Amino acid sequence: MLLPLSDHPNPRGVPWVTIALVAANVLVFALVTVPMVAQRPDPQDPLLYEYLRAIADSLPPGVPLLDVARRTTLYDLFVFEYGFRPAAMSAVTLFTSMFLHGSLMHLVGNMLFLWIYGNNVEHRLGPAGFLFWYLATGIAAAAFQTAFNLRSQIPMIGASGAISGVLGFYFIWFPRHTVRLFAFLFPFFVGTLYVPARVVLAIYLLVDNLLPFLVASGMGGVAHGAHIGGFVAGVGVALMLRRRAPGDLP
Repeated sequence: MLLPLSDHPNPRGVPWVTIALVAANVLVFALVTVPMVAQRPDPQDPLLYEYLRAIADSLPPGVPLLDVARRTTLYDLFVFEYGFRPAAMSAVTLFTSMFLHGSLMHLVGNMLFLWIYGNNVEHRLGPAGFLFWYLATGIAAAAFQTAFNLRSQIPMIGASGAISGVLGFYFIWFPRHTVRLFAFLFPFFVGTLYVPARVVLAIYLLVDNLLPFLVASGMGGVAHGAHIGGFVAGVGVALMLRRRAPGDLP
């Protein structure tokens, strides 16, 4: 296991948009996800029937639909309504889906990556530009995933597509930066390593996402296609905007 802890160097100033995005995601999780995940929907709720009909064909063999109904929470229905479903595309859910997460670990992992890499990219783009391209690469991520799952009724949620766009910017603009990693490679090595940022991000793209996408696309509940699409979009825009401006980091 390799877990990024920080990067170096970091820019001067406060990355207000990065902080605001982290705060927004955490607040949505605390105020929406946590309360709803502990509640069961009304058995007569029409959305429950729509949800069960939509996911019936996606269930693994041998899983009774009745068991799924018994385990369904209010948050499942909320995600079904506000997550992004390729088979029921909506401009609203393109944005709302970026602020929903399936678990605490899902949230923490995404926010860690956003916090580590977002400040440098925000410093280069400026607050308004950073927010615009964060959302735009998030949309590109959803579009790429959708291209391979046009009939899917399974909602896509999470900030990782947009964050992958941030990683794409970082890959192009900060080639000489380093990332401090916690490496748990027991029994061979347990400790911290300092690794060039481009190596870390290449591993993220190729090993963590492209390989699983090619070998088992659509399996495992992870939208690897969205990660790839967001990263490639970030790389493309970073190359298009590539320039040096006063105050940029080396």
